Amino acid sequence: MTNLMMKKEGFKLGTFSSNCSSGMTVTKLPERWKNTWDNNLKLGQMLDEAGIDFMLPIARWIGYGGETDFHGGVLETMTWAAGLLASTKNISVFATIHTAANNPVVIAKQIATIDQIGHGRAGLNIVAGWNKPEYEALGLTLPDDHETRYGYAQEWFDVIRKLWSSDDYFDWEGTYFHLKHVIGDPKPVHGTVPILNAAGSPQGRDFATDNANYLFTPAIDLNRSKDEIQELKEQAAGKGRDIGVLTFSHVICRETEDEARAFQKHVTDDNADWEAVDNLVNLQFAHAHSFPHDLLAQIRYLMAQGHGGFPLVGTPEQVAEGIIKLHETGFAGTTLSFVDYVEEFPLFRDRVLPILAEAGIR
Repeated sequence: MTNLMMKKEGFKLGTFSSNCSSGMTVTKLPERWKNTWDNNLKLGQMLDEAGIDFMLPIARWIGYGGETDFHGGVLETMTWAAGLLASTKNISVFATIHTAANNPVVIAKQIATIDQIGHGRAGLNIVAGWNKPEYEALGLTLPDDHETRYGYAQEWFDVIRKLWSSDDYFDWEGTYFHLKHVIGDPKPVHGTVPILNAAGSPQGRDFATDNANYLFTPAIDLNRSKDEIQELKEQAAGKGRDIGVLTFSHVICRETEDEARAFQKHVTDDNADWEAVDNLVNLQFAHAHSFPHDLLAQIRYLMAQGHGGFPLVGTPEQVAEGIIKLHETGFAGTTLSFVDYVEEFPLFRDRVLPILAEAGIR
């Protein structure tokens, strides 16, 4: 079976963060997303039947505080992916893995195992590290400089690639890993899996253009995004590589624009967990380069609404128009999040997907 994320054609659509409490919406609403396994299973099967390309989780170990402790509850991503791959037929499912917290020999075997479960539909989202309090919670030290973080991540992934490509036992003597007599068995169904990486720093973008099939970046200002995508694709092409650039979006789709705007106000203006939002924004400022820092102050509201995702708010026609704009900007695809994924996806499936198909991007 072909992994949908290895096919170049079509604008990719996936979901993001359904394994996390509240999904991508930092709200106190009682009807916010409940990240139970049953809800994730129901969503995964619904997405699979609708022809959605992938599901992407966030790996998180402590929450962001506030009244809701946003992302305090999180389903672990490797086991989550295994369960979904066993219960679906076509959709790709990523595991999100922090390099510093996971041994590459173990991860190579785990990814190969879940890839067998899904008959070649697994993916790996590599996180080199940015959330300092989380590292402290795990008893780990987050290096202050991006060179060390990505140097470690590169060797970590080099070990995995060697395990997936070598048929013989080998030793590894590197800067960060010293391995004796290791082998990768089993291997992924297709020899490898699609690799995703979100990177904002120059070192991170070097890593992503060297290794990833898809680089994941925010879409705050589409004019800026157009230039950024062009630069990233040229950087990859200079290395003989072709990468797609993905972004993430937050959907509030209703039959009328007034209904969508009223719900947006209800979720964010009236019920945002601003303490958790500010903790999230402050951490992004302190340790991550995922968001352009000169825009970060402007996107506090977007952080509350959908973790900084591109807003797709309005009627099915308006939501489709927003997705078509992302495609025209040069993005290879986008993730989708909803306040309640299972309740809200059917309207998107029934009304937005046909417009995208008619536009020729799906």
